[in-house]
Amino acid sequence: MASTSSGGTYDIGIDLGTANTLVYARGKGVVLDEPSVVAVNAAGDVVAVGAEAKRTIGRTPSGITAMRPLQEGVIADFDAAERMLRGLLKKALPGRRFSRPRVVICVPSGITGVERRAVIDSGKRAGAREVQLIEEPMAAAIGAGLPVAEPVGCMVVDIGGGTTEVAVVSMGGLVTAHSVRVGGDAMDAAILAYVKKKHALDIGERTAEDIKIAIGSALWTPDEDRAPQPPADGAKADADTETEAAAETEAAAETETDAETTVPVRVDSCTVRGRDHVNGLPRIQEITAEEVRQALAEPVDAIVRAVRRTLDACPPELSGDVIEHGIALTGGGALLRGLDRLLTRETGVPVVVAEDPLNCVVAGTGRCVEEFATMNGLLADARNLPRRTVRL
Repeated sequence: MASTSSGGTYDIGIDLGTANTLVYARGKGVVLDEPSVVAVNAAGDVVAVGAEAKRTIGRTPSGITAMRPLQEGVIADFDAAERMLRGLLKKALPGRRFSRPRVVICVPSGITGVERRAVIDSGKRAGAREVQLIEEPMAAAIGAGLPVAEPVGCMVVDIGGGTTEVAVVSMGGLVTAHSVRVGGDAMDAAILAYVKKKHALDIGERTAEDIKIAIGSALWTPDEDRAPQPPADGAKADADTETEAAAETEAAAETETDAETTVPVRVDSCTVRGRDHVNGLPRIQEITAEEVRQALAEPVDAIVRAVRRTLDACPPELSGDVIEHGIALTGGGALLRGLDRLLTRETGVPVVVAEDPLNCVVAGTGRCVEEFATMNGLLADARNLPRRTVRL
């Protein structure tokens, strides 16, 4: 159906995430990856979408409002979501006259029928001729390269901005799934609240996210306490002594030269700027990795509990498959340091971070778009809103 000629129609896959929206165009691959943010003025006109709109969060004048239409994986503002989708599709394929394309949109597995209808209506009002849905854990499993069509149990944990999707997939369906509305946004909120309570410092959402990315972890990681490694053996150490001494001398000379302009980077802490909660004045505060771990303990524990519940509900035969093949960790939250080791310790099942966790969902959606006929059984359109779940 898709045509690559000027003015032609594209089948499009959309990973409509709480934090970021990715667009996949058939025959072109991923053509857009931008934040799910839209800025509107007092008259309701769109001022900016995507990355441009995100830069305005917390910095807009009174006449402009920057908003995130999706909260916890679902559409919270219908009109804003429609405008955001229109703007992002125009940015994804500039100069292209859409002939009402078919669109595949990812949705959390735990959303209600009303929430599914809101996604479908938003897609159609944004210009789609036909909207079909695919559940995020299924798309993540496909994108991670798991054998979803085989009679083998595959488990995936997709941690997005608003939700964490945990599912066991077999024979093209979700055998058991749990969706908790805890994700990257909840982690940011936990850091924000911790810094306010512990240090009486008010920081913004973007600052909290930067802290999480810089030093956030679920478990202690070796890079927080770097120490010189001992030589492998005495002979090799003697042979390399002169070379190492020369390198150290050169490095010391460079350090002295740049001492006034270079600040050593500590991997176990970071400096943040905010507003003092007591006197309202700007202040700088140092935050350690251990403090961030304490702040993240609650949302991380919620993710662990969701994984445990899913394993508990998994049929025995498929449990054996999960133990053999392990758990695939996808989504932006998969990049949280030490999370895979924590899940392995708590469940006893090996956990592996996918090769490209940020793009697993859109990659799975893209495969459905490229192989629309063969993958159609995994999708649900407006006439088939209930979840496609295989119950064993």
